[in-house]
Amino acid sequence: MKLWGGRFSENTDKLVEEYTASIAYDQRLAALDIAGSIAHARMLGHTGILPKSEADLLVTGLEAIAQDVEKGKVAWRVEDEDIHMNVERLLQEKVPTVAGKLHTARSRNDQVALDMHLYMKSVLLAFVEGIRRVQQALVQKAEENLGVIIPGYTHLQRAQPILLSHHLLAYVWMLERDAQRFQDSRRRTDLSPLGAGALAGTTFPIDREWVAAELGLAGVYENSLDAVSDRDYLLEFLSAAGILVMHLSRLSEELVLWTSEEFGFIELSDAYCTGSSMMPQKKNPDVPELVRGKAGRVFGHLMALLTVLKGLPLAYNKDLQEDKEGVFDTVDTLLPALTLFAGMIRTMKLRSAALERAFAKDFSNATDVADYLVNKGVAFREAHSIVGQLVMAAMAKGTNLAGLSLADLRAFSPAFDEDVHCAMALETVVNARNSRGGTGMEAVKIQLEKAKQVIASPHESM
Repeated sequence: MKLWGGRFSENTDKLVEEYTASIAYDQRLAALDIAGSIAHARMLGHTGILPKSEADLLVTGLEAIAQDVEKGKVAWRVEDEDIHMNVERLLQEKVPTVAGKLHTARSRNDQVALDMHLYMKSVLLAFVEGIRRVQQALVQKAEENLGVIIPGYTHLQRAQPILLSHHLLAYVWMLERDAQRFQDSRRRTDLSPLGAGALAGTTFPIDREWVAAELGLAGVYENSLDAVSDRDYLLEFLSAAGILVMHLSRLSEELVLWTSEEFGFIELSDAYCTGSSMMPQKKNPDVPELVRGKAGRVFGHLMALLTVLKGLPLAYNKDLQEDKEGVFDTVDTLLPALTLFAGMIRTMKLRSAALERAFAKDFSNATDVADYLVNKGVAFREAHSIVGQLVMAAMAKGTNLAGLSLADLRAFSPAFDEDVHCAMALETVVNARNSRGGTGMEAVKIQLEKAKQVIASPHESM
């Protein structure tokens, strides 16, 4: 008989058992479910709801189950539905005289909510730590290559030259916002729903704050209905995860482009690439491609949970069982990706010759040539037109602006002087942009130091 089967006269259909069971995926909550039950049992003894001897016996049985789980000795049963009922069945085998008293003043509704709060607290910290490792790899690569110039793009067309370090640091700041989102979410996750019961609280004189403190949670839900039905903290996680994987996908796209022969800016370590079963010359950037592809499943999990929640009346509904698989899959998808990205960035190599070739027929210094004319007294719109004509003239000659002689330049404007070629040199163009946040060497050095300080600082609210 099911533990809840007192009012039922028929056995549960086998397919119903299989369809409604969650033990296949919520078994990963076993250690946390047991920890929550231990704290609940101790509270029952602490408040006198149960004799202390019985509470101690429950704790002893639960600790024995925890050891069995850790050693892989437990066989989970579909007929027991979920992790909670599986643990309770195991407890009956360990301490049959008192096992039935563990569920006093508790429902599976507040129990499962507690498990997910405990799980998410640790997961959010793991995400912040994973992000930090990627940031450290980016900062290290930026520092190692300070001074390397690459083309900057808009519309995936050459725009202006920038420092590679500046480009890499852009992702450091994106990831910093991601880390802050996970940290901020952790504050709203750090609550205990235990004691809310099924939906209305309990008639027993429980001590909710005592249990929360025992489990290292900062506080308790103020409303029992909200406590068992709230999944906002999971939505926050999935939303933050969606933004994070979007950032990783953007970086993935650039790594895929940069490793192609058409760009050839970098080479990824063999450890992070695969080959072709047919074409022996191939070295495929599978890791960034897969991260780029897996972004869709993370976005989908957020949409799925939003859809589950949008029409649910208070309080608990079986629909809420759908909150876990998407969260677990997101964790399993993204945490390894962060580890892979840290290693991939740390070990990637620049292809200097390709970077030099990239500027051979490049016009990314055109804006600075226009600015040069403005500084000589030419109106910007006129300067813009002049330089546009110069670009066309240079293209016709198969060169770039630097390849035009002073006579060529003066044919379009007498404002050009001997210093123009120095003004349009890549190093000059880049280092002229030393406003805060710019790509100039001095500005990037300041930015680099700030980034190092940020990622070395303790995690807020951790």
